[in-house]
Amino acid sequence: MTENEISKVVLDAAFEIHRELGRGLLESVYEAVMEYELINTYGLKVKRQQGIAVIWKRIKLDLGFRSDLIVEDKVIVELKSVEILPPVYPKQVLTHLRLTKLKLGMLINFNVPLLKDGIKRIINNL
Repeated sequence: MTENEISKVVLDAAFEIHRELGRGLLESVYEAVMEYELINTYGLKVKRQQGIAVIWKRIKLDLGFRSDLIVEDKVIVELKSVEILPPVYPKQVLTHLRLTKLKLGMLINFNVPLLKDGIKRIINNL
């Protein structure tokens, strides 16, 4: 699957989850349900809370970066449940993309009345 095909599946799952659970739950709930849906309904490979290291002069530094979900080793999905999305969250996704050398990230905030208003695609121009 391509990054765009994966992002469509992620969005389909996110819309279903938002429709069923609504907004305002803890991020960890959306993360667990999203992981379940992507694996069990769509058959995708998902890594949850994957550590992301920084490599400096051939030394692996663990700085505590973790990605909510990495789907098919191609798309990073960062899930939030906040009233207002501060600018640091897209930067967080871009940092994860750069460190993993992946191209596409998705930032999804479930705490919005219309989920389409809580979705941001983030591209790493490598």
